[in-house]
Amino acid sequence: MKLRSIGILAAAFGILSAASVPAARAATWPDTSVRYIVPFSPGGVSDAVARLVASQLGTRLGQSVIVENKPGVSGLVGTRYVAHAKPDGYTIMGGTITTHAVNPLFIKATGYDPVKDFVPVSLVGTVSNVLVVRKDSRFNTVRQIIAEAKAHPDKLTYGTAGLGSSQHLSGELFQSISGTHLRQIMYKGGSQAMVDLLGGQIDMVFETIAAARPMIDAHSVKVLGVTSDHPVADLPGVKPLAELGLPGFVMQSWQGVFAPAGTPRAIVQKLSKEIGEIVAQPDVRTKLLRLGVQPDGRGMQAFGQFQKDEIRKWTGIVQAAGIKPH
Repeated sequence: MKLRSIGILAAAFGILSAASVPAARAATWPDTSVRYIVPFSPGGVSDAVARLVASQLGTRLGQSVIVENKPGVSGLVGTRYVAHAKPDGYTIMGGTITTHAVNPLFIKATGYDPVKDFVPVSLVGTVSNVLVVRKDSRFNTVRQIIAEAKAHPDKLTYGTAGLGSSQHLSGELFQSISGTHLRQIMYKGGSQAMVDLLGGQIDMVFETIAAARPMIDAHSVKVLGVTSDHPVADLPGVKPLAELGLPGFVMQSWQGVFAPAGTPRAIVQKLSKEIGEIVAQPDVRTKLLRLGVQPDGRGMQAFGQFQKDEIRKWTGIVQAAGIKPH
């Protein structure tokens, strides 16, 4: 009996010791560099946001935060990599509406679950699009486009960076609210869509403000509306689409930080706190706004709820459009 009791106590001690290992690791984290995976190519908004946050985060943590780009297939390559990374706090990623809300609506074999395989850390900010047409377009208002689309279904074209992109989602929401049918023309990137818009090959593009800015400043395009629920400060006179014949229209992409599921809560809490404070800094807010990102900074729980609300919203819209994953 004594030997049995000793065995039971030893086993219990072993369990307690094993349970204390993650807590001990969390207490000393980080003791080496942290990898910040961006599932898109260098040069885009996601990459710029990651580098801005990483530089500040590294200073606060006392360790290097190294940005690594792992682009491919609408962000699947990098996102799948992080989903299966060791959950020790040394691998985090920049996630978007594409990677962490809508990819499963368009792609069957994503190789990850955007909710179950990740822990939301912080919502860095939201990104609005603008509806633009070329400067010599016959369209001067959103209502003119709606009228034309109703009179001639599937005639008007809009360019996108592919299924699940913010341009595509904006177009789907436009059709859902207006009861129209537009024809999507997919490109490998938003910049190619803008080239064809200027060349007269397509009728319109729902582009991010940052990407459209050079053409807006050069007066090469007309801005008919913004996809946020409020006017944008640096686009004077441009109203939300919700006020221009599309009631309830709100489409904002977003930039957030995620960690693999199972990452110690203490580490996630620290990351969330630090990133929230980074986003609140005036100089960081200014830089984000220049990128077309509206600073946010909400933490773990609020960001998690936001993500689930986004998934619910876009699931309804995509299914109503009859789109099925392939």
